[in-house]
Amino acid sequence: MAPEESAEAAPLLRSFERRFLAARALSSFPWQSLEEKLRDSSGSELLLDILQKTVKHPLCMKHPPSVKYAWSFLSELIRKHEAIHTEPLDELYEALAEILTAEEPIRCHRSYLLPSGDSVTLSESTAIISHGTTGLVTWNAALYLAEWATENPAGFANRTVLELGSGAGLTGLAICKMCQPRAYVFSDCHSHVLEQLQENVLLNGLSLEPNVAALAQHPGHDTADAESPRVMVARVDWDIVTVPQLAAFQPDIVIAAGRAGIPWEEVPRHDQKLFPYEEHSEMAILKLML
Repeated sequence: MAPEESAEAAPLLRSFERRFLAARALSSFPWQSLEEKLRDSSGSELLLDILQKTVKHPLCMKHPPSVKYAWSFLSELIRKHEAIHTEPLDELYEALAEILTAEEPIRCHRSYLLPSGDSVTLSESTAIISHGTTGLVTWNAALYLAEWATENPAGFANRTVLELGSGAGLTGLAICKMCQPRAYVFSDCHSHVLEQLQENVLLNGLSLEPNVAALAQHPGHDTADAESPRVMVARVDWDIVTVPQLAAFQPDIVIAAGRAGIPWEEVPRHDQKLFPYEEHSEMAILKLML
């Protein structure tokens, strides 16, 4: 691919990469833009680049997405190629053959690229509802909150953050990697969610503190000079938790990707720049009013 063509294709490749790694709905991919570029080019370099940015991406090779999702994506990519070019592209069919021989796991992986060049990879359930909870998958609200946090790192720097209803852990892991908090407490009330949270924290290279006492050690700990914040996963049931129980975490900030019966004030909206969530979702950042 010529240099000028590579520059023009870069935004398209980036869109495919981010959406595939995050396993977003196939209907959200820029298929029409791809078809237009395929018509303008007789070569297969663009499709090969897309293959390397998606199915063959190093993150996917190490932490694969759902087999069904990868199969559906490749099938659609092959259809787009066949509709325009008569010559088959062996690499696409070879990749599809590899996927057809794989078994579908109970859990899959989703990865989210960060501006720093780092990424957050999550192990998630392949079902929206699993073990009686929806907390084993990442929701748009978590993506929106994580994006807002990475745009406002000063609000979290060198502070202790308590997150209510952490789910799969995307928001907290993005904050830990981008915002330099002193300590971060992931919390939820469901046993399977807590188990998955612990796995995802470790999957992303962070260590877990065993209890609140360990988390509170060295309160003057300055993460500006540290590799990572102190992290723990705690069982917190918002319906029955007491003020002393919350105070034990000594949080400077309490965040949650959701609200219920609590007075809030809306914070000015920000532009979608980082994570591929639904563009027309009714979401906003809300500030607790006391």
